[in-house]
Amino acid sequence: MEQQSVSAHPDPSRIMQVGMGFWASKALLAAVNFKLFTSLAGTSKKAKAIKDELHLNTTDRHVYDWLDVLVSLGFLKREGLLENAAYSNNADTEMFLDENKPSFIGGILKMGNNRLYQFWGNLEQGLLTGKPQNESKDSTNMHFFEDLYQSPEKLREFVNAMSGIQGGNFMTLSKKFDFSKYKTMADIGGADGFLSCMIALQHPSISLTTYDLPPVAPLAEKKIAKFNLTGKIKVESGDFLKDAIPSAEIISMGNILHGLNEATKLELIKKVYDALPENGIFIAIENVIDNDRSNNTFGMLMSLNMLIENGDGFDYTFNDFAKWAKDTGFTKTELIPLTGPASAAIAYKS
Repeated sequence: MEQQSVSAHPDPSRIMQVGMGFWASKALLAAVNFKLFTSLAGTSKKAKAIKDELHLNTTDRHVYDWLDVLVSLGFLKREGLLENAAYSNNADTEMFLDENKPSFIGGILKMGNNRLYQFWGNLEQGLLTGKPQNESKDSTNMHFFEDLYQSPEKLREFVNAMSGIQGGNFMTLSKKFDFSKYKTMADIGGADGFLSCMIALQHPSISLTTYDLPPVAPLAEKKIAKFNLTGKIKVESGDFLKDAIPSAEIISMGNILHGLNEATKLELIKKVYDALPENGIFIAIENVIDNDRSNNTFGMLMSLNMLIENGDGFDYTFNDFAKWAKDTGFTKTELIPLTGPASAAIAYKS
């Protein structure tokens, strides 16, 4: 009876909400890009003050519209109305979108605004061709990541994005997984070393290494120093697809496997298996898609983002991970939910 009732009264609101969802997305991305939430950290301001501070030259009415959209979406709080309104952050934006806090996750949103927003306009072309739709789309001689690592500004934005999307997951993993049984850990593709920093703060007895390409090392050293962990985390450089990777009792990767095609995923997992000692473990921190492929929308959208970025990279289910782990020699797997759509897929070597 309930299904008949629903079908008897079709409602287009969900279609419009998702179909025009880029309106809301851009309102939030613009706020992050303008550092609105950083400006409002710990305080409240009227729209006129915000307009002046952000150098907005549109009408007062449109500034009210933009700020009130952020109120209606739940990102800002407001007391009063229009010219009398005072705006402030809500708990989430105060914690995660203030650039001066270590919990800032806005790096991925900045990259979304500056890069991915335009490239997602080419999703249809990506689906038709199976080819990347990012900076490398119109050139046969340039690969995005090769260009990325030659540009300090682009590299910094990308690394900040990776820390932003994984920050909460790293903090959660450091508390939910029992690292006390292990003496050594290497984070492969560790970017700025944020995961190693989170582990070091919670488990100071473990010896940690963060490993990534040479241009990333200065960013890792800077992040490590920011957490007063210089000398406690080793920074090593290399290409995890071409070079030997560090051996440790735990080898971790955050958002690495999903950027690769299946054959390369298997090659890398086998490389990890060979580098682990007996009873070692492999931890992959990703937006692991639910096995029914019906709930983790963000994970599946991230997989489409890998089409945009890499062409043949894709996100995966836990069943996929368990099969690859078994095929490469691991004997046991488990899944630990982290924050939001993310999980830690773990494989044990015995």
